[in-house]
This record gives sequence, structure tokens and C-alpha cells, in this order.
Amino acid sequence: MTRLANRTARLREIEDLLLMTPNGLSVNEISEKLEVNRRTIYRDLEFLEGQGVPLWQSNGRYGINRTRYLANVRLGFHEALTLVMAGLLLSRTVDERNPHVIAALQKLAGILPPSLLDHLQRAIERVRQRQGNQRQSAVLETIAEGWGTGHKVKVGYRSPRSGLLRQRVISPYAIEPTPSGFYIICHDEWAEDLRTFKLDRLESAMLLKKRYTIPESFDLEAHLATGWRIMAGDEKNEVVLRFTPEMMSRVYERQWHPSQTLEELPEGGCLLRVQVARPEEMQPWIRSWGSAVEVLEPAWLRAQIAADLRRAVAQY
Repeated sequence: MTRLANRTARLREIEDLLLMTPNGLSVNEISEKLEVNRRTIYRDLEFLEGQGVPLWQSNGRYGINRTRYLANVRLGFHEALTLVMAGLLLSRTVDERNPHVIAALQKLAGILPPSLLDHLQRAIERVRQRQGNQRQSAVLETIAEGWGTGHKVKVGYRSPRSGLLRQRVISPYAIEPTPSGFYIICHDEWAEDLRTFKLDRLESAMLLKKRYTIPESFDLEAHLATGWRIMAGDEKNEVVLRFTPEMMSRVYERQWHPSQTLEELPEGGCLLRVQVARPEEMQPWIRSWGSAVEVLEPAWLRAQIAADLRRAVAQY
């Protein structure tokens, strides 16, 4: 292998190492892994930075700013199709004209097989037709940068109950898209606990210099499994729903929640049981079934749904 080829391979290895190590590596650690001297690593890091790789340096460690890093990706047809479907789903999730979503989908379109272009263009047009919301896009950008670089973020949170605007310092653990919008799962210093904030209720965001690390014990999937959609917690409550015979096939055709159990009833129909932290989060989904579902447990949720339906009947 020529000297040029050796260096090209080493540069790629350095990039890969830094990408796979969010907390960065020291020059000594890189030189030991690649078995070259420290002076060579310093020159390589300088060269990578000159080529536009967004490096950061802190306390003798080097890393890559993942929020500004552009990666070259080669896709097979079915991989590309998967991303098209993801783009279509994302276009239904965002409720504002987000320029980053549009730009990302346009770049993806540039590497797609011609047969898939029209489908991705539909996703792009959906996002373009949304109303512009520069404030929300700016808040999401800042939180995403904090999440990607391990920096805390100061946010202005508008409480849906009191209407008060409070300043909170958060450490973002995840950004989760749902059918009702984006949610930020984070450690909230004011509450000294994990909290989930809806992006729509965050009116400002400022990146702070103070860094944080996500605890190794934090399991995002285990955390989300306690919620119906996104509102998780330590407490578990059983919700029991009875569906009519006409809806039984629809209920059985998919997995609604990781904890669910289904039971066919002798008189027809079925019971769906789930264990969730916040049963109130299920209310819009339950109401969407109309008269095809009956809440059996808990009693307070049954009473709430019944009251909602009585108000709806009164309007008609």
C-alpha cells in the first residue's frame, strides 16, 4: 500500500473513531489505536479540519460535532425505499415549514432511484405547504445541537395549566416524533427528575456551556414502554377496554402497546388490557373508536370518557 493510500485509510479511521465516540478521544488514545505517533495524529486532525470536518476540542480531547457533520451514504433500493417511507411519515408529523426537513428530503432525493422520486417529492411538498414558524424551528435547532454535542439548554416552558412561562435548564436525552408533534425527553434541573416537554410549549432555547452525559443506566425504550405514546413514568395503571364484535378484527390486526393482552369474549368482541403510566394520554385514542369501545377500568377514566361523550351528544 502506498504512503498516500495509508494516510487516506488512516484519515477515514480517525473520522470513524471520533464519530463512534461522542465524548471524544485524546491524541494519545487515537495514536495508540492506530499505532502511529502523536505528531502524525496532530497533522491528520489539522488536515481533517481543513477539509471541513467539524471538529471540537475540549480538555485535550477531540471529537466531531455531529450536528454539523455531513456523511456520504450509499443506499440499496430497499434501503432507499425505507427512507422514503420515513420521509412521508415525517412530513405528516411536522406541523410547521421546517427548512431543515425540506433540505434533508431534497438531498435524499438526489441519491434516490428515479422510480422513488415522485413519492419523496410528495413529502417535500407537504412540508412546504405548512405555515412557517421560525421560533419553533429555532428552538428545535438549539435543543438538537445540545443533544448532539452534550450541552445543557435553557428553555422557556409555557405551562398548559397555569399559562405561566418558566425558565428551565434541561439535559436532552432524546427527541421523539409522534403523530401529535415532537417531544423532548430530558432531565429537568428544576424538577430534579426526567421530564417530557412538548416542543410546541417551549418558547425559547439557549445553548449553555455546561456539559452533561446521559447516564449509562438510562434505557430509552424501557422508559417509553411505560407510556401509551410518550408520557412515561414509574407508576403503572391497568386500563381495560371492551371492543364490539365488529371491531375485533381491527383490534387484533396490530400491536397497540408493548404490555397489551387480548382476550376474546364468549358473547363476542374482545378485551384489551394495557399497563401505562398516564391513562389520560389514551383519551383521544379511546374517543376515536366512538361507540365501538367501552372503558371498564379504571373507574375515573370511564367516568371521564362518559362525560366527554355526554357533552358531545349535547352539542348535536
